[in-house]
Amino acid sequence: RSVSCRLACGDVEGRLEALFGRVRAIQSKSGRFDMLLCVGNFFGSTSETEWAEYRTGAKKAPIPTYVLGANDQETVSYFPDISGCELAENITYLGRRGLYSGTSGLQIAYLSGTETQDEPAPAYSFSAKDVAELKTSLLSTPDFKGVDILLTSPWPRDVGTFANSAGEIDTKKCGSKLVSDLAASLKPRYHFAALEKAYYERLPYRNHTVLQETPQHVSRFIALADVGNTSKKKYLYAFSIVPMSLMDPAELVKQPQDVTENPYRKLRKEAQKTKAPLCAEEEPACQFFFDLNKHQGKKRPSDEKERGNSQPKQAKKPSQPMGPCWFCLASPEVEKHLVVSIGTHCYLALAKGGLLPDHVLILPIGHYQSVVDLSSEVVEEVTKYKSALKEFFRSKGKRYVLFERNYRSQHLQLQVIPVPLDHCTSEDIKESFIIQAQEQQIELLEIPEHSDITQVAQPGTPYFYVELDTGEKLFHRIRGRFPLHFGRSVLASEALLALPQRADWRRCAAERAEEAAQARDFRPLRSVVTG
Repeated sequence: RSVSCRLACGDVEGRLEALFGRVRAIQSKSGRFDMLLCVGNFFGSTSETEWAEYRTGAKKAPIPTYVLGANDQETVSYFPDISGCELAENITYLGRRGLYSGTSGLQIAYLSGTETQDEPAPAYSFSAKDVAELKTSLLSTPDFKGVDILLTSPWPRDVGTFANSAGEIDTKKCGSKLVSDLAASLKPRYHFAALEKAYYERLPYRNHTVLQETPQHVSRFIALADVGNTSKKKYLYAFSIVPMSLMDPAELVKQPQDVTENPYRKLRKEAQKTKAPLCAEEEPACQFFFDLNKHQGKKRPSDEKERGNSQPKQAKKPSQPMGPCWFCLASPEVEKHLVVSIGTHCYLALAKGGLLPDHVLILPIGHYQSVVDLSSEVVEEVTKYKSALKEFFRSKGKRYVLFERNYRSQHLQLQVIPVPLDHCTSEDIKESFIIQAQEQQIELLEIPEHSDITQVAQPGTPYFYVELDTGEKLFHRIRGRFPLHFGRSVLASEALLALPQRADWRRCAAERAEEAAQARDFRPLRSVVTG
């Protein structure tokens, strides 16, 4: 049969009777399983008596059982051959590291032991070299897409990023970075681990970057508790799996509704940064990415110089507002005391009811609805304002976050909010936006590094957009309702500025004199564009 029914188990710690008794009960109720995969400590300090009966053949495991190696010096002696061997009838030690291919075609990667910095690694540990060799041996196989199952004893570090809570386990401190690196590279459909005496089934996560890479299968991480634990935490996990090699490709890459971002994304980015830079002849893969224009089959040039002799682009003229506009500079509705700086095409103003006293807006002088509608000269001036604000806020020990909501608004407002540098990192801000978007079923996607918003949104498309001072960008195409204060709410949340009471601007009104005084604090920016 192509569907394999498997059991996975956490730390056995020598409690063989308890484990196999439970397995027999499950099989009598649910039918036979193909194999039992054990992660964590298979042996414990009191294993000898029970183990002797299996080692001598007096008793036999009721199911083919595959185990990982020792995690401490004390249990090394139970594994006579470090490279893998049969320990007893129906009980096999897989080895230190490698790939086990079942007769059904199922591919199971495994890594025994706990992380060490020592080279060579002790018999109960793995090192960076072990992980690198395992990765190389698998990634070098033609058309490698990933493995069906990954078995490790330690959890991967940071597995809880973008995910449901792991309870009392702090996933930022627990586990192994090398295991995270291995999981990020091998893309297992199921990854089992133990050692923390806890059960945790993480939401499935993506193995591709949306908008940049073709869809890939998702991964599921499951940590299992110890056999016979008094807290009744789950230590056995039953699952059915069709080998990846036998699956219909479209079926394999289906994304479940509760899929999250990849928790090792930051790690993968750091790894990419350490790779050798591209040769001059090589183009970055996403340089011409995601052109939604109607010119099918043509690349969109990445900058004006590459356009060659093509016709110059017609300047977009601002449209006329349908009624009174609070943000067209010529409008009598504009509150002039909030204006900080006026350029040729844009102006800078203090936000009415700002999240913070130095919350500002970059606005076009003419009537444009969104960034996507702007003419090239307006875009150029917006860029100057962004650079000046970045420098200005950095001089005050802050980093800015910029966002735009092109939904239920008629005049472009680029909201620029400074966050103290010592308060949180850019990665913290990005993580908060992604997590809070997930909680509200908002698909917030990262725009490729070499692309901009005009490549993912057509004029008239409702969207929400975030830009960090690192240049990283997040985008959501609005297709139904959207929370109007989403951007402010994320920044005001306890995870960032801890000002939840200021999420709605209407509750943050200040006296006119106070607003005018705050606007005067931005005097250094008055001549940004004019020089």
